[in-house]
Amino acid sequence: MSRSALVGNVAAMLQDAGFVVSDRIAIRPKSFDLAARRGEDLLLLKILGNIDAFDGVTGSEMRRLGSYLDATPLVVGLRTRDEDLKPGVVYFRHGVPVLNPDSAMDLFVEEVPPLIYAAPGGLYVSLDGDVLAEERQERGWSLGQLATELGVSRRTVSKYENGMNASIEVAIHLEELFDRPFSNPVDVLTGAEDVRDAEPTPDDPDVDPDDEHVLSVLTRAGFTVHPTARAPFKAVSEDAGRKKETNVLTGHSPFTRSAEKRAQIMSSLGEITRTRSVYFVEEQQKRESVDGTGIVSCEELAAIDDPDEIRDLIRERTRDPAES
Repeated sequence: MSRSALVGNVAAMLQDAGFVVSDRIAIRPKSFDLAARRGEDLLLLKILGNIDAFDGVTGSEMRRLGSYLDATPLVVGLRTRDEDLKPGVVYFRHGVPVLNPDSAMDLFVEEVPPLIYAAPGGLYVSLDGDVLAEERQERGWSLGQLATELGVSRRTVSKYENGMNASIEVAIHLEELFDRPFSNPVDVLTGAEDVRDAEPTPDDPDVDPDDEHVLSVLTRAGFTVHPTARAPFKAVSEDAGRKKETNVLTGHSPFTRSAEKRAQIMSSLGEITRTRSVYFVEEQQKRESVDGTGIVSCEELAAIDDPDEIRDLIRERTRDPAES
């Protein structure tokens, strides 16, 4: 299956599951391919045939964007090296959860979350240690007895009951012993933070020197500006001066056909992420917006000293996400 067809299939699956899906991001660079929302659940999706193509720079960018936009970064892929990704298993690449299309279908359409995750050394599950302890005590078994049945140490059983995750082999053995499952589902929609290694959100990349004059004006105007490295926009700008204001997807370049296409994509993404979007251009333009993305010239921006006036200009030119 071609990557284009795979992206289309994933988008159709999400729509069937009740998500509103953005336009496909068909420009480079791009750290993700689609954004999708269902209620309060917002996904940023990278879709790949081989997930080995997902590198650390892209993973860091997706995790940062997930933090800024209150979204779950997610990779949907078919294989790694020469091995197909297994259904019902959550993998991780650079701190981002990875599912195969069947697992994504189960999660989003059938609402059946995965129970297994892959980590160095094999496949694991998150055990409900409290239930395990209750079942063991009801049966009258000591920690040592259960340890003998499982072929592990007494200390290991104690750790299972205190929340340590277990290999899939141990989980299966426990289910056979007690005739019931003990596995907790992996909460993919929170980034599967309960099972992945705790990693802080990566630091912002350096500002592109070509964008510094625009982003510095926004910073002086009271925005907290988060530069991007591979997104279809140059930054996510948070209006720190007004608590009820939304984030602003921020672009910048000369106004070319490519810039117009980026502005259109930013507008589509803004509808899904519930953000405003603004594109700063180097020359004066007659148009004040492109599909809801505000167009502001750098000359206009530089001529305004009052931070409130800058925020008002952005608000006037951009589509209010509440109206989408």
